[in-house]
Amino acid sequence: MPLQLYDTMARAKRDFVPADPKRVTMYVCGPTVYNYSHIGNFRPVVVFDVLFRLLRQLYGEAAVCYAANVTDVDDKINAKAAEEGVPISVITDRYLAAYNGDAAALGALMPTAQPRATETMDAIIDMIGRLVENGSAYAAEGHVLFNTQAFSDYGKLSGRPLDEMIAGARVEVAPYKQHPADFVLWKPSKPGEPVWESPWGPGRPGWHIECSAMIEQELGLPIDIHGGGIDLVFPHHENELAQGICDGHQHGSYANYWLHNGFLNMGDEKMSKSLGNVALAHDLLKIQPGEVIRWALLGAHYRQPLSWTDEALTQARNSLDHLYGVLGRARHIEAGGSGALAEEQLEPLMDDLNTPAAMALLKKLATDLDAAVRKDSGQAAPLKQDLLALAGVMGFLGQDPQTWFQGGADENLKARIDGLVHARDAARVAKDWPEADRLRAELTALNVEVMDGPAGATWRIKEQA
Repeated sequence: MPLQLYDTMARAKRDFVPADPKRVTMYVCGPTVYNYSHIGNFRPVVVFDVLFRLLRQLYGEAAVCYAANVTDVDDKINAKAAEEGVPISVITDRYLAAYNGDAAALGALMPTAQPRATETMDAIIDMIGRLVENGSAYAAEGHVLFNTQAFSDYGKLSGRPLDEMIAGARVEVAPYKQHPADFVLWKPSKPGEPVWESPWGPGRPGWHIECSAMIEQELGLPIDIHGGGIDLVFPHHENELAQGICDGHQHGSYANYWLHNGFLNMGDEKMSKSLGNVALAHDLLKIQPGEVIRWALLGAHYRQPLSWTDEALTQARNSLDHLYGVLGRARHIEAGGSGALAEEQLEPLMDDLNTPAAMALLKKLATDLDAAVRKDSGQAAPLKQDLLALAGVMGFLGQDPQTWFQGGADENLKARIDGLVHARDAARVAKDWPEADRLRAELTALNVEVMDGPAGATWRIKEQA
């Protein structure tokens, strides 16, 4: 089946057909780096990483160009830098490094490009200049504003009337605006803030123009896929679209497919720093493996809201323990087969990234593999290959099973546990059942679970109750 993606603009699933199969382009709005990112910020990171992996599977790794930007000039960044008395680069470098580290821990591949707003300033100023020149923007009192009346399709992406969008967007009311919906492309910097020279006076760019310029510079327009959170449809993506089309790209579209993931909720509310109901990924990763968090983030279809709960993390851990447990019991089986995923195995992901269905298929493959190992069936090798291949597209099962289960033990404890397990194996071979039971009890006291299998016993550190 062809890859189908839900296009926000079309309000429907569409077959994905890239403009050039040899150069598939995707852009996803990235972080504003002024603090650690909460787990809701990482939902699009993980969702679009799965799409990135799937596109690489379909078109080849070298054919997919994925850019995810970094906003590194912003009011919140300025405030943080002023608070610490340091240049903004100190703040942005610190938190971008943390963000990339957290993303890697969650199994996200590094995008092909990670452009930064401060490194794209010439392109931003050039784009603003073209918009002013063709009448799509105007200068006023040191500002440059986009003229929304110059774009007849303004509001088409979000599908809302202009007056409704204005009411819901908390637009700034300013006397120099020609229309209330007009938005800033360039603005004067306040004293002490970063500043760049421009034809309209010293200042810095607005948020929306940054992405448009970075997309054009890194990928060229139009692009195949533009992604981000549902909260970005308006005003951010609506404004990006208007800028891009009015910058002379009327020969086609700005993005051929618009994809948006749903909110991550803490209880009944969207998780956000402004509400104070956040769980920082940086903190969660200290107590949970990244794969567990990734599994929980993919546990609902990406377009649906996702409730973040302790129960979801527990279920994610149990699911991954099952998969790794099967791999551990099949460690003596060499994966075999062509290495290519069959169409039916990719089918859930081809249906608009249906990750819950793909996870169910992973569990079925693992169950079938476990049964084949126990029966010493010839089906074990291809089943293991299929399990690992599908897991790879989803970003799972990248660790050795022993490492997964024994990660909570230091080297001294591992050596002690290995000695007890080997002694128990010897007692079982000698049919000294009382000694085997005594050794198991000693292992249990160390919070160790022993798992017997056809290839011998393995063990894991159990989670603390």
